[in-house]
Amino acid sequence: MQRPPNKPSPPNWPPRAVPLRTPPAHEGRHSTDQYDSFNASLLYCGNCRKATPTRQRLLLVLPTGNLYEYLCAQCGSSTGSKTEKASAEGGLLTP
Repeated sequence: MQRPPNKPSPPNWPPRAVPLRTPPAHEGRHSTDQYDSFNASLLYCGNCRKATPTRQRLLLVLPTGNLYEYLCAQCGSSTGSKTEKASAEGGLLTP
């Protein structure tokens, strides 16, 4: 059985590693602001036995932040909770 002739490799083969792009200084400040808070859209519900849409309900307003509870949109059972830290600019006012 004859072997097929060797094909010449492309001129830039194997490809070189591409250096990672470093963001300019002004991009770094704004990229962290957009991820300050996450909200769950689907969580696993033990009663429904599947991931279901959630509703967020404020449980407590604390000096350290707000405590939220996630409820299953189908059966209403609690599927999780989240504490959102209080921001430095806002908060409770005392007389």
